[in-house]
Amino acid sequence: MLRTNLSTRPFYNVRAVRVAIGALGFLILGATIFNVVSIARLTLSQRTLGAHAVESEGEAARLRIEAAAIRSKINPKELDVVAAAAREANSIIDRRAFSWTALFAQFESTLPADVRITSVTPRQEGDGSFVVSIGVEARRVEDLDAFLEALETKSTFRNVLARQEETNAQGIIEAFVEGTYLTGGRQ
Repeated sequence: MLRTNLSTRPFYNVRAVRVAIGALGFLILGATIFNVVSIARLTLSQRTLGAHAVESEGEAARLRIEAAAIRSKINPKELDVVAAAAREANSIIDRRAFSWTALFAQFESTLPADVRITSVTPRQEGDGSFVVSIGVEARRVEDLDAFLEALETKSTFRNVLARQEETNAQGIIEAFVEGTYLTGGRQ
């Protein structure tokens, strides 16, 4: 077998090299066109956003001036009257929103067998919380303590204390229990 090249020119595959260079050229041309289009689109977007930002800043300045003018016209005494009326309305709404059903459901889930409720009196405090006074009758002190602990472990009661305890002629303990009732998830 002969291994020498007898031709005057060696054979190079020029067509494959030209196709590869042409494909690379088309790829570079496509990337360049994409970049030019992206730059043009982003420049237009930047101009639009810049104009919108200038308009927004002007509008904000105008609204600040209007708000200052309105604030200067407000009579502080009238504002205090309106604020007091709003607080009173909110207080009435809070009292109306007191859920007796939820309160009695809470009692039902925590009441031991030998304890019975004789009265329930809620009152709203200045901070909007409710203090519930509960009249209770129990056969033993342990039953009353179990009721107080059960109320305290529920997330809807805090600071549950027996304010007054006495034993009647039949040997039944009559007590008045008071605790803060957290309605609507207030804590």
